Parts: sequence; C-alpha cells; structure tokens
Amino acid sequence: MIDVYSTATPNGHKVHIMLEECGLPYRVHHINIGEGDQFKPEFLAISPNNKIPAIVDADGPDGKPMSLFESGAILVYLASKVGKFLGNTDREKFTTLQWLMFQMGGVGPMLGQAHHFRIYAPEQIEYAVNRYTNEARRLYGVIDKQVAKEGYLAGDEYTIADIATFPWLRSWKNQGIDWDDYPNAKRWFDEISERPAVQRGVEVLANLRKPLADDKSREMLFGSTQYQKR
Repeated sequence: MIDVYSTATPNGHKVHIMLEECGLPYRVHHINIGEGDQFKPEFLAISPNNKIPAIVDADGPDGKPMSLFESGAILVYLASKVGKFLGNTDREKFTTLQWLMFQMGGVGPMLGQAHHFRIYAPEQIEYAVNRYTNEARRLYGVIDKQVAKEGYLAGDEYTIADIATFPWLRSWKNQGIDWDDYPNAKRWFDEISERPAVQRGVEVLANLRKPLADDKSREMLFGSTQYQKR
C-alpha cells in the first residue's frame, strides 16, 4: 500500500494519475493547503519543502518503507517500481527524463506564475502578466511542435513526461491560451484526457478543492506564513 499525501492541484494530479495508470494500491491523505496542513510537523517529516505531493511506500526498494517528496521524483520512482512509462533502453529513458525536466523546470513554474499573476495576484501588474503569459504561450508552442513530430513528448509512447505535463495544461484558459494556436498540443491533450486512468486521477480529492475565497487561505498560500523558519 502506498500512502499519498496530496491535494487536487496539477502537481497532485500527476501522482494520482500515475498511480491509477500503474494500478498500484494507494490510500489518499488530504493535505489542506488552504488551512496550513503543509506546515504541520508530521507532513514536514516526509516533505521538508512543505509542498504536496509526497508518498510513503510501505514496500520500498529494500522491503522497508520509503518516503519521497517532489512530484517528478515520485513519478520516476513509480515508473521504476512497475517497469512502465519510463522507456526501455537508456536512450528512451534519458529522452523521457529530459522532457520530464522540461515540465519540472519550465512548464510547472512558468504556467503557475502565469496563473498566479492573471488570476490570484491582489493587483494586476501588467509587466508580470505579459511576461508569464508570453512564456506560457512559448512553452505551449514547444509542446505543440514536439507532439506534432513524435506523437507524445518523449517519442511515440506515452510516458511520465506526458503524465507530468498534462495536468498543468488543464488550466489553459486561465493561462491566456487559445487552443486554436496549438492544434497538435490540443490533439495530444484531448487524447490523454480520454484515458480512463487519467479521468480517475483528476477526480482524486477534487471534491475537496475550494476556491480561494478567504484571507486565511490566501495567507497560507501566498503570504508570510510560508516563509517562516521551521
């Protein structure tokens, strides 16, 4: 049994989808990031960066419990555990990993900033909105070109690179994206959306997600609380 500490955000969805794709038994523990669960000592013990998701695998590589944080690392771990979605040859594995790093270092942070400054920032800062919206559009263009050539991000097979990237594109409208500008990426996105495991994965904890409608939630996510030394 794998214990998953998560919530319904793009980074959480990555791991939910992966677990469903792998058919691994798991148990979900909701980390309410609007209430500050991510700062509790018991969560920090497995996720010292106070970010979701994190997992504890009762059956780790040496037969002992293994805890992991960082969604990309968790995807690699689960892919290695089941022998799927990472590639078979060294060339395939490193190709998959480079596109996974593309998501971790580019797609996630930049689309997250676009979303933040367009939707959540207390004031509209034109420079920030333009900077991150334009970067979001550039990244969608990279994806569009790649999947037109290969079918999927890392080649002609679905991998953890696709699993990692897909959830971030679900908020395309809030990122200032018009799908008409990226027909190949839209085809890729729609195809992944139709996978039963993906449909199940994005529903995990979705009923517990609430809009940021109060000052406490905004403080927990965007205020000084997150910067306190722990």
